[in-house]
Amino acid sequence: MKLIVLRAGDAAAPVAARRGEFFGWIKREVGELWQGEWLEHDVRKDEPLPGPRDADGFVMTGSSSSVTERAPWMLRAEELIRGIADAGTPLFGICFGHQMVGQALGGRVAKNPRGREIGSVEVRVLPHDPRDPILEGIGDRFRANGTHVDSVVELPRGARVLAETDLEPYAAFAIGDAIKCVQFHPEMDGDAMRGYLEARAHLIEAEGGDPKALLARATDAPDGASTLRSFVRRVVLR
Repeated sequence: MKLIVLRAGDAAAPVAARRGEFFGWIKREVGELWQGEWLEHDVRKDEPLPGPRDADGFVMTGSSSSVTERAPWMLRAEELIRGIADAGTPLFGICFGHQMVGQALGGRVAKNPRGREIGSVEVRVLPHDPRDPILEGIGDRFRANGTHVDSVVELPRGARVLAETDLEPYAAFAIGDAIKCVQFHPEMDGDAMRGYLEARAHLIEAEGGDPKALLARATDAPDGASTLRSFVRRVVLR
C-alpha cells in the first residue's frame, strides 16, 4: 500500500522553519490510520512524474503559486491529474491542489472575487443524501484553517459541491467516488495558522483586513482535519 503526496509548493518560510513542510503535516494528521508507505514527489521538478496507478491514493498539496500562471510544471501536473481521474485512483486536493484538480478536469480558476480568505473559518456542509464520506462524523457547521487568494470559479462537469464558507462557495467538492477536494488546509493546526497570519499580516492590512482579529480567532480545527483522515479511511482503504 502506498500514498504519494504531490508537492506543489512550500509552507510559508517562517512557519516551515519551526514546523517543517506540508508532507510532515499531512502525515501527522493521518497518523496511524495509514500503515502503508508514504512517498513525496515534487511536481515542480523537471523529472518523470509518477504514473496514475503507482499509488493507492494521491494527495496534492497547497502552494503559494497560482494555477493561473500556467507554468510548464503545472501543465504536466494537470496531465497527471487527468490520468489519475481516468484510472479511478483516489485523489485528495488541498487548497492549490483543489484548484489544480478543478482546472485540470474542466473547471476554471481565477482570483477570488470575494477577496482573500485566511484564518479559522466556519465551513457549512451542504445537504446531500447520503453525505459524502469525507464529511462523516462532523456537524453541519465546522471550523477549518485556510489561506488562499485564488478560487475555483467554475466547477468541472459532474462536480458535486459539498461545503461552502462566507467567501468560498466551493469550499469542498467531489467528482465521482474517488476525487475529493477542499479549499481549506486540513493539515494546518492552530499554531501553523497563527504563523501564516503573522507572515501575511501586511497583506491583510493592505487589503483592509484586521490581522489581529483574525489572529485572536485562530484555533485548532479537528473537524476540518478529519476530512483528510476520512479520505484515507473511507476512500483509499475502502
